[in-house]
Amino acid sequence: MLKRTADPATGGGTAPPGAALRGQGLDAAAVARIADGATPASPHPAALEAMERTRLAARRLAAEGTRVYGRSTGVGAHRGQAVEEHDGAGHDLRLLLSHAGGVGEALPPRQVRAMMVVRANQLLAGGSGSGPEIAVAVLDALRAGVHPRVPEYGSVGTGDLTALAQLGLALFGHGTWLRDDAGAENAFPGGHLPESLPLRHGDALALLSSNALTLGQSALASHDLGVPLRAAHPVAALSLYAVGGSVEPYAPEVHAAHPHPAIAEAAARVRGLLGVGAGGGTAPQGMPGGVPARVQDPFGFRCFPQVHGPATEAWSNLERVLSIDLNSATENPLIGWDETTGVPVALHHGGFFTAPLTLALDQLGLAVLGTARLSAARLSGLGRPELTGLRSYLADASSAGSGMMILEYSAASALAEIQACATPAALGHVVLSHGMEEAATFATQAARKSLRLAPAYRLVLACELVAAVRALRLRGTRPAPDTPAGRAYVRAAAVLDPDMGDRPLTDDVTAAAVLLDEFAGLTGDD
Repeated sequence: MLKRTADPATGGGTAPPGAALRGQGLDAAAVARIADGATPASPHPAALEAMERTRLAARRLAAEGTRVYGRSTGVGAHRGQAVEEHDGAGHDLRLLLSHAGGVGEALPPRQVRAMMVVRANQLLAGGSGSGPEIAVAVLDALRAGVHPRVPEYGSVGTGDLTALAQLGLALFGHGTWLRDDAGAENAFPGGHLPESLPLRHGDALALLSSNALTLGQSALASHDLGVPLRAAHPVAALSLYAVGGSVEPYAPEVHAAHPHPAIAEAAARVRGLLGVGAGGGTAPQGMPGGVPARVQDPFGFRCFPQVHGPATEAWSNLERVLSIDLNSATENPLIGWDETTGVPVALHHGGFFTAPLTLALDQLGLAVLGTARLSAARLSGLGRPELTGLRSYLADASSAGSGMMILEYSAASALAEIQACATPAALGHVVLSHGMEEAATFATQAARKSLRLAPAYRLVLACELVAAVRALRLRGTRPAPDTPAGRAYVRAAAVLDPDMGDRPLTDDVTAAAVLLDEFAGLTGDD
């Protein structure tokens, strides 16, 4: 059995901000902080020592003439071709140069920085056979605010070879570093970091063998989607209040009878935001009319828990998958020491095949589509006189006023983008490398689609929030000020323009989208 050489005293869980990187405890929030410019923590000495031990194992294997993929052989379809002695010195550089063949526009610095911190943490998990100076150099580049140019296309979820080859060329003095805060045409003075690393035997494959870019993008998508998913509860609560909706669908008895935990939690949050008592069946004090205006509300108001609960559950599942993948040594082959015999081993495997990540991302995309559709439905409901008792589309007293009519169209446009992003990436199929790689996960494509989900979903919710505040203003009512929903209304009313006349609402939606960051912190227990 292969022996993991990371510090055995450290268990799982999430490392606090600023904790030393050690191949364990990295989560999506930490990846996002560093990707957005925070300085990464220093590597833990125990993790650096673990990397050195795996390098010693790799050297012993080489000295013994053990056949090891990518080190003494070619890669992919050339796995059966031995690296001849007279070509050995240049093998690693040729791997980097040949694999740095990505195409398309350069990725934003944020995504490349996410890749870099993930790769450094993976290396520190111990298993690559590379030396500790590589992880240190990657973290130094992050601190220096530089990154390599990484083209958008080059991976289908079985290894981010093209992206990591660009990182390798920069690390080993054969590529260019770009400043994080400048355009892609501005290279870091000197072309590379002051002290580029020597390229030693085995370093190329050890760096390339990873899905670090896909994982970094997935971590950013998870982080970015977490905000609107949490903010949706107070937005939906304000909309429910604005139409005088029934809180019976949110009653604890309803969810005890059909006990899906995530659905019950979504209902409980809305009850708490509105200040509904433990019974949950009566309207909160100050609700228009004191009793529900209708026997049943449309699905957008009535089925929020059943649709949004699964979305938060899917998000939690992605976080769980990332908690494993961000902190795992998945290099192929996995280099280490047999814990029984004490001899060095190289285990060839398929641990880089990111099927769990693809499925988690696809599930989240479909779940976000469902809850975004209900948000658009509530927006439509807020424009209907039979639900609000107000003029159509919340127009003012002007004859034939349009009010917030156009928000339906804007939200529908953003929703169409979400629907396009929700098409499962796992449906893809490809055969590569002379048939040796006859399947792919397409996790990379799933991650890129997920990154596009967050801003579109934000805008759908922002359109709903603008309409809900407008309806509450026109009705002259609001949730009780001592409730979280009441405080949310006061905050939104202070930011959004009170002019009810026909006018462009773009700035209102932009401001509402920013407010969602604050709304995400409202739990219903406030």
